[in-house]
Amino acid sequence: MIFAFILIISNCCVVINSSIQSNEAAEHPNETNSYIQDRDIPKFGEPIQNQTIAVGRESVFSCVVDNLQTYKIAWLKVDTQTILSIQTHIITKNHRMTVSHVENRAWVLRIRDVKESDKGWYMCQINTDPMKNQVGYLNVVVPPDILDYPTSTDMVVREGSNVTLKCAARGSPQPNITWRREGGESIAISGQREVVTFNGSILSISRVNRLHMGAYLCIASNGIPPTVSKRVMLIVHFPPMLMIQNQLVGSAIGQKIMLECQSEAYPKSINYWMKNETIITKGKRFEPVEMENAYRVIMKLTINSVGQNDFGSYKCVSKNSLGDTDGTIKLYHIPQATLQTTLPPTTTTMRMVTTTAVHPNMIDHRLQSESISSTEVQKMKENENASSTSRLSSQTLATLIYSLLCYCCLHIYLH
Repeated sequence: MIFAFILIISNCCVVINSSIQSNEAAEHPNETNSYIQDRDIPKFGEPIQNQTIAVGRESVFSCVVDNLQTYKIAWLKVDTQTILSIQTHIITKNHRMTVSHVENRAWVLRIRDVKESDKGWYMCQINTDPMKNQVGYLNVVVPPDILDYPTSTDMVVREGSNVTLKCAARGSPQPNITWRREGGESIAISGQREVVTFNGSILSISRVNRLHMGAYLCIASNGIPPTVSKRVMLIVHFPPMLMIQNQLVGSAIGQKIMLECQSEAYPKSINYWMKNETIITKGKRFEPVEMENAYRVIMKLTINSVGQNDFGSYKCVSKNSLGDTDGTIKLYHIPQATLQTTLPPTTTTMRMVTTTAVHPNMIDHRLQSESISSTEVQKMKENENASSTSRLSSQTLATLIYSLLCYCCLHIYLH
């Protein structure tokens, strides 16, 4: 009996609950339909990834849609409000774009050979009501490119003037400009300060001189390879200047000798040697030679066998379109005897013996005090023989004669 009663009550509850749900559905029909529709309409499976692509490469956007049913997918470029495609059909006239349907849920937009103008927002749109969409951004990076204008070309200036070198470049992101010299030399900038590299599009050099002449490199970089550079040649014009290290050169007859001058000039100078207002040409006796290094020239004149007529003044002359200058070297005669190697004179030290008048009884005492023995006399004779073979001055010779006389007088007196 109790079990039958519980079963009757449960059936009643089911009927009542069904009645309540029916009444709620009748009272709110729109909410029920919305729930059914939400389960059936398309949804985006994942967000569109933003792209950063170098110019010339390929960009790929993927729009993943679940439960598309009979709805359509369209790709649009937001910036220009241009419809690019519907489904896989390309609307735009851009032949670099294609759309493919992958795995029945992804609509893939490909842009080949990306150009800088392709940068911007791209939208994937579903034609539901209201429409659903999501966007992705294409950032196009461009390696640096140096512009021909207003970038400086090779420059020719006079020494002492002011110089401004310019370099302009484009790219995305905007490139950084660095200046350096091709040979690694320092760069002189305002305030007499010198640096190895200079950052900036404009390089100014005040009161340029010949040391500033050479190749300068404008280097543009923005982190996108490749880095590019342009070579700008700075040419400084100045009149000739001569430097002579030895203005007096001595030579003996028959000796081979070389005269040397150093010239600095630009444009390149004409250089030659002169003697007695006559230009010296290459021959058997004279050999003029030039060694060039940039704007420097070393002029050498070799005289193979100096003769008596070769002594005198020689001129080294340097000329260019801005001026001319000359320098003089004097070649003088050195006697042959002075070129021979001589031994230094030998100095002989003599012992001086002084004689005085003394009493005969004091002779023995005098002999003892002076201690002049036959051995000492022999030494004196040896010194005399040695001194005769050396060069003596007139004073040394006189001293020798005087000492010999004193010795003879003393010897006669004692005997």
